[in-house]
Amino acid sequence: MKQWHIAGLCLLLSLSAMSLTTKESRWVGQVSSFYGERAGKRVTAWRNMVENTQGVSEQEKLRKVNDFFNQLYFVDDIDLWGKKDYWATPLEFLGAAAGDCEDFSIAKYFSLRELGIDDKKLRLVYVKAIRLDQFHMVVAYYPTPSSEPVLLDNLDPTIKRASLRRDLLPIYSFNGSRLWLMKERGQGELAGNASRLGLWNDLRSRIDTLKMQKPIRQFDR
Repeated sequence: MKQWHIAGLCLLLSLSAMSLTTKESRWVGQVSSFYGERAGKRVTAWRNMVENTQGVSEQEKLRKVNDFFNQLYFVDDIDLWGKKDYWATPLEFLGAAAGDCEDFSIAKYFSLRELGIDDKKLRLVYVKAIRLDQFHMVVAYYPTPSSEPVLLDNLDPTIKRASLRRDLLPIYSFNGSRLWLMKERGQGELAGNASRLGLWNDLRSRIDTLKMQKPIRQFDR
């Protein structure tokens, strides 16, 4: 399953090319070397999107980031990485041109943080997708601490209030520092630090070291 054609990323790149920083050029070079030239172009398109989205409202940042990453293919971890559960970094996700719900959500979360949205307004939320009868992850954005969140999702590309997503049952959520057990479609009960999540710790380590894995299945054609 994919949302849009992957070539759309290259079109976005050609329409809005920006100069890259030294760090960004390093990312593009390493991804191109590891995954191929098309993967490097996707990273460049991502960096252009982030640069072009700096000055807009938070609601527009949500939309731009959600639309950008929803262009990629959805593939289960076992079919893409050969592992039952693997949380890819944004560079790995773009490098592979595919990922599962965690990879979509993680890439969106880190992009929104980079765009200046406060971590207190964002959570990665594990839910049960009722119609699919499987676990799923989305990004929740809280405009204020007491607000009902809106959800960024790859299953439903339209950003909606949580109360309108009756197909999702929240289980737990976390952000860069905290972990919550979700008793309702709201804030939930604080359950400790996000460092309790081993997959989160492994992900952060790979982001810091630029460590990347190669997928067992190719989507660049």
